[in-house]
Amino acid sequence: MLTIGEAGERTGLTRKAIRLYEHRGLLPPAQRSRAGYRLYSDDDLAVLAFIRRARALDLHLDEIADILSLQRGGEQPCGHVLGVLDTRIAEIDRTIAELKTLRQSLQAARDTARADQRQGHRAVVCRIIDSQAPDHTP
Repeated sequence: MLTIGEAGERTGLTRKAIRLYEHRGLLPPAQRSRAGYRLYSDDDLAVLAFIRRARALDLHLDEIADILSLQRGGEQPCGHVLGVLDTRIAEIDRTIAELKTLRQSLQAARDTARADQRQGHRAVVCRIIDSQAPDHTP
């Protein structure tokens, strides 16, 4: 059995993260030493390592909790994981498309600013933003 500090060193997680995962139910409640210190088993370390890898893939804690719940219930969660990954990929694709549109707007604003500078145009505040910014705010 390992203390929370030792578990953190082995998994690369902070004590705070380990306590959070336990509080959120991703990790079963830790056993306690006679002095009240949290103690973690090899199985707990395996779960912590899984959580760390899942977070590295940018999975949300509730998604990780669902996966762990399926596994703990005796199911193979791989089908569910594929769905989660497909959803995350679609979210990333939407974000990339939005960023490409934003990049085009920024380039157009920069090009307008350079043209205005060459022509000596002035604006009350900043013509670059007035002429290029989309009408909606996020």
